[in-house]
Amino acid sequence: MSQARHAYTKGSTNYATGEDFCRIFSDKMSDLFLLALLLTADAAKAEQCFVAGFGESVKGNRVFREWAYSWAKRTVVQHAIRLIQPVRSRATISEPNAVTQQIEPRLREILKLDPLERFVFVMSMLERYSYQDCSLLLGCSRQTVANAAARALEHLTNVAEIVAMHGEKLPAAYAPVAQ
Repeated sequence: MSQARHAYTKGSTNYATGEDFCRIFSDKMSDLFLLALLLTADAAKAEQCFVAGFGESVKGNRVFREWAYSWAKRTVVQHAIRLIQPVRSRATISEPNAVTQQIEPRLREILKLDPLERFVFVMSMLERYSYQDCSLLLGCSRQTVANAAARALEHLTNVAEIVAMHGEKLPAAYAPVAQ
């Protein structure tokens, strides 16, 4: 009998509980909200994704406890994809709102990317999803993901070069949180 099957039949606590997810969303609130904000580029929509991700996670999904934080992040990502539909959307933010003004400058530039480029950059570069995983979640080809990543990196590199020419330093702003 496999270990997972054995744990299931014995009623083991190897699986995350609603309480575990409540603790994760409480302890990692700022990280999960930042993930949602970087994906949606809108504080209200980020909050919607955060709340929906919390609700879905707490429902009692059979997820191993060790995977609970990754599951929580994935639910936030999935809700952001459903809300923004980055493959179909071409809108960019023109005027940063008050929330984006409080974000570190390099992150503001991420918010200015077109939705698909922003999603691919955040998912692949910051959250370390593979291009294959990005393409599956976004519902597009790996080539579309690779092209969007290249455009995002080109845009962000151009911005970094402009800032560097003006003598400002770009501090590290986003580091995926260790689980």
